[in-house]
Amino acid sequence: MPKKKLLSVFYFLPLFIFLLAQFGFAAQTATSTTDHAQPLVLELKLDGEVEPILATYIDEGLADAATRHASLVLITMDTPGGLSDSMTDIIHHILESPVPVAVYVAPAGARGASAGFLILLSADVAAMASGTRTGAATPIFLPSFFTMPIDEVLRKKINNDATAFLRSFSEKRNRNPKLAETAITEARAFTEKEALDGHLIDLISDDTDDLLHKLDGRDISRFNGKTEKLSLANYTRQEFQLSARQRFLARIVEPDVFFVLLLVGVLGLYTEFTHPGVVAPGVIGGICAVLALYAMHLLPINFAGVLLILLALTLFILEAKYTSHGVLLIGGIVSMLLGAMFLVRSPLTPGGVSTGLALAVTLPFAFFTVFLMRLVLKSRRWKSVTGKEELLGEEGVVTTAVPTGGEGMIRVHGELWSAAAAQPIAQGSLVKVLRVDGLKLFVEPVQSKTPVSQT
Repeated sequence: MPKKKLLSVFYFLPLFIFLLAQFGFAAQTATSTTDHAQPLVLELKLDGEVEPILATYIDEGLADAATRHASLVLITMDTPGGLSDSMTDIIHHILESPVPVAVYVAPAGARGASAGFLILLSADVAAMASGTRTGAATPIFLPSFFTMPIDEVLRKKINNDATAFLRSFSEKRNRNPKLAETAITEARAFTEKEALDGHLIDLISDDTDDLLHKLDGRDISRFNGKTEKLSLANYTRQEFQLSARQRFLARIVEPDVFFVLLLVGVLGLYTEFTHPGVVAPGVIGGICAVLALYAMHLLPINFAGVLLILLALTLFILEAKYTSHGVLLIGGIVSMLLGAMFLVRSPLTPGGVSTGLALAVTLPFAFFTVFLMRLVLKSRRWKSVTGKEELLGEEGVVTTAVPTGGEGMIRVHGELWSAAAAQPIAQGSLVKVLRVDGLKLFVEPVQSKTPVSQT
């Protein structure tokens, strides 16, 4: 085959394979969306705190259900609550979903508290399993280190805004808005039976299969006022999973992981700045610092905790420089533990950084920082062993006499150098290097030693 034709094949073969793969994927998608003989129920999991990553996952799941013409989106929920912005985003997408959405608090022992309560009431179908609870949706506003404490007027405004938002969709869902408001105004919580008797939810079901069986043939009222009949006979269930990216980002915004990333980032960058050229600590520290900043953007950070951690780092460095008999070290450890406790506080992370992890990370970090700083301070007192600086203070032998105002020759480290001095120095004398100027050494005689004869 000619060379040009071979190159043509080489260039266009990847493009052909790509187009073929895209065609195959499109055909497979078309088959999966058009050849469904059975109703499709797309399952989503709302587990843990309601935060931006989880909100993105729910939004993408609802969009995927619409693309695949699913019959129902089933969101199984077990959450203590979370951030109001993420909750609002989820509710907006549920209300706008062209596919009916059922929110199911399960399994037994699960809860749909705080933000989860509003998400539950926003669904086309609200259901709970036996032994579950919901409610306790009073907004919690925790002021940061630089803000004034919240007053009653502002608290009332926040509660009124939350109750108005709740009424805006609970009334259209034919649920009990007056009783629902008490979950905000009085922080009231409900068992599954209390929620059903109070017309907050639609039904109680033992498990997912039982729930879908009860929903088959049920008429539901959509948010736009239209009535739709669910047809779930011989349904097919498929679970919508978190993507690898979402799972990774969800781990980053966990308080314990954020605390570790923050300390590793600080320690790595500190090591690189004090030991330039090591490279690895700087690369690792830089990556961890950027990930910590990303988590800090999403998490409600208390700046008092950040300042306490910075204070702890300062105390560790001072411990290495000054003799405090461990007082600065102990103060730094206490400061870092307090900083870990104050670092993250919100409904999203009721426990903040765990005490066990704070202790497990703080103690090694403290001793390693002090040890590293002492090495840095000690290295500054070391004499340079490379370059011109290594000649300073070294002794040599005059091979050619050094006259006043002129130059002679000396031997240092087995090398011959031009030398100058403020006084004449005889051949064979021992001299000491004072400074280096280019290829010339300025020396002075060593008076305490006997001259060395030259051969």
